[in-house]
Amino acid sequence: MRYVKLGTTGLDVSPIAIGAMTYGEPDRGHPVWSLGEEDARPLIKHALDAGINFFDTANMYSNGSSEEILGRALRDFANRDDVVIATKLRHPMRPGPNGKGLSRKAIMTEVDHSLRRLGTDYIDLYQVHRNDHATPLEETLETLSDLVKVGKVRYLGASSMFAWEFAKALHLQKQNGWARFVSMQDHYNLLAREEEREMIPLCLDEGVGTIIWSPLARGRLARGWNEANSTARSETDGAYADTLYSPEQEASNHAIIDAVGQVAAAHGVSRASIALAWLHRQPVVTAPLVGAGSIKQIDDAIASLDVELTDEDVRALTAPYTPRYDWQGVSDEAAMDAIRARVPGMALR
Repeated sequence: MRYVKLGTTGLDVSPIAIGAMTYGEPDRGHPVWSLGEEDARPLIKHALDAGINFFDTANMYSNGSSEEILGRALRDFANRDDVVIATKLRHPMRPGPNGKGLSRKAIMTEVDHSLRRLGTDYIDLYQVHRNDHATPLEETLETLSDLVKVGKVRYLGASSMFAWEFAKALHLQKQNGWARFVSMQDHYNLLAREEEREMIPLCLDEGVGTIIWSPLARGRLARGWNEANSTARSETDGAYADTLYSPEQEASNHAIIDAVGQVAAAHGVSRASIALAWLHRQPVVTAPLVGAGSIKQIDDAIASLDVELTDEDVRALTAPYTPRYDWQGVSDEAAMDAIRARVPGMALR
């Protein structure tokens, strides 16, 4: 395994990260597709044996069960100082006031719960799981910085938001001498490249490493387009998945998926390996998050590190892309309202 630095930090991470949303007791979150502890542990061990040292979870995944399963497995199979544990907070963890969000009270409460579930006395990368627009940004940033100062957290990260919001956060952190966000966990793959407009250039300019969620477009890039909706997760995610991968773009999606298959056949590797290899070529990408549900999926991810895509391969993979949303001429909120309208009752932010 060849390790890379996370952004401009000195932290060494594997260029493949295991996304532990896949792991959690089914009766505590996702009964159709999450893997319980007995099934998850061999996968975590296989990843460790292959040299993967980067593991990402969140307090909300299976209502804390993901953190518990990951923490026990890493305790049993790894030296704590050799692995990098990332987790996140913001989403509701209990009903009632202060059960969610990024207030000082919520952060101080949730970090201790995550530490307990993970069975560790520090978190390597603590990430805000989207913005909390009901809390002053300064309150959130100062509290997160305090966690670094007291040693409960080593580094801070953010996740999907508007580029202007992230730029504002980075400015406030610098202005006030607070610990800085060193990573951005965002949505980026061959079927979703809108982050190339603003967020990715911002991260490149600021030296922020990106950690990619849904690098295989919820499995679409790992199969032929006519099989793209055949997984238990895609069938149960329904409207949310449609929001991410607009049906209006299906012709473009099909052409890209076909190109992935052709390039994969030429290289003698899986479709997943090609889609991940494309991400590895992007200078801002530190590691894609692989929500592996099988040994083969982990091996395909590792195999992607040895794939050398040619310029011709890249042109074939990227040429069919068309914008997913028309952001031009509308305000941020107007654009978000248009997306929210696709999924009635769902708050995407």
